[in-house]
Amino acid sequence: MDSPPTSPAAPTAAPARFRWGPYASVFVLLFLFGTETFLVSPLLPTIASDLRIAESAAAYSVTAYVLVYAICAPFLGLVSDRVGRRRTLLAGSVLFLLSNVAAALSDGLTLLVVSRALAGLAAAAAGPAIWAHIAETTADTVRGRALGLGMAFFSCGQVLGVPLGSFLAGAAGWPAAFWAMAVGTLIVVPLLLAQIPAAAAAAPPADGIGAGAVFAAWGHGALRRSLLVNTAFNAANLGAYTFMGVVLAERFDLSVTVLGLIGVLVGAGSIVGSTLGGRLGDKARAQGRTDQPMLAVWGLLLAVGIALTVWGPGLVVALAGVVVWFVASGGFVTDQQTLAGTAAPELRATSSAWLTSTMYAGTGIGAWAVGLFGDLSLGTALIGVAFAVVAALGGLLVSAQLRRGTPSAGAVGAPESA
Repeated sequence: MDSPPTSPAAPTAAPARFRWGPYASVFVLLFLFGTETFLVSPLLPTIASDLRIAESAAAYSVTAYVLVYAICAPFLGLVSDRVGRRRTLLAGSVLFLLSNVAAALSDGLTLLVVSRALAGLAAAAAGPAIWAHIAETTADTVRGRALGLGMAFFSCGQVLGVPLGSFLAGAAGWPAAFWAMAVGTLIVVPLLLAQIPAAAAAAPPADGIGAGAVFAAWGHGALRRSLLVNTAFNAANLGAYTFMGVVLAERFDLSVTVLGLIGVLVGAGSIVGSTLGGRLGDKARAQGRTDQPMLAVWGLLLAVGIALTVWGPGLVVALAGVVVWFVASGGFVTDQQTLAGTAAPELRATSSAWLTSTMYAGTGIGAWAVGLFGDLSLGTALIGVAFAVVAALGGLLVSAQLRRGTPSAGAVGAPESA
């Protein structure tokens, strides 16, 4: 249960130790979601060849996952806020299991695309519920650390899960990777039943679950600004990332295999940034700072990382830029999830879902803007750095509003029962 908002002026107690055991089920599920998000891309040539379809057609399966998640997440986040975490988590997990079974059994493009759309729907139901569950069941002094660890597990899906899935696909055919995802989900469902209390449900408030309630997060000043900042940040972050492989290949004549290994640096940087962001956020709140002071820093760090990746002298400096780039990404996402989980307690899952939707919107805007340039290296650098600086300035505005303690932001940092 949420306690009434209190003034954030007085420093809180020193950060306690976070016990991750009770969250093992949702952390494993985040790992599986992270794997699923990045799994299909390296398997596209094999899938296309086996199903006798063009690679461009096989890529529709990726588009189906992303579009369904982006469109449905805010609505399913509201369902989670209204009916509780346990129901939406279990429903999403079961659907995720079935979607992977369907993908493994796909013998043509239609079933493959439908299965990936169902996987996106499952993640859209369970993902926001996970972030809301973590935020509302952890003490304020360790909330950032808990959310950062969750994001680190998601990133591990890229660092460890995708290579393992690719190995299985190479050894036993691409359906084996989806069978492994289904088995992993089957194992985690009983753990969810044991760890998510049946009482973790919220009574529907007067505004119900209509369209107005879905967009209620945009009525909170701090949340609205943070969502706009999130859009700008990811126009730089993931929008520019769309062309990072092309830029590095052109600069240093890298092979596809080497570019794949750079993905490990991306994931590793995200893990470091997520855990660092969580710890720094908890430390700031222990000192009485509840205004997310690092948001602007992550934006500036992103600008530096992109500039080093595109313009840095030599491969080593460019790769260091990739790490800096995604340290900033991981830290920013953790701070945003912390804000979404505390600014409006009654809209935790909905706010988290809007973070994902605006992330995808920003990605599309950034990729489109870079694509307008004939020189992709120049476009990646200029668009990436420009949007990153805009995000940094927007982060300053969000922090300023949180410091003023306006009604829409006053609950941020308010202590809650663990």
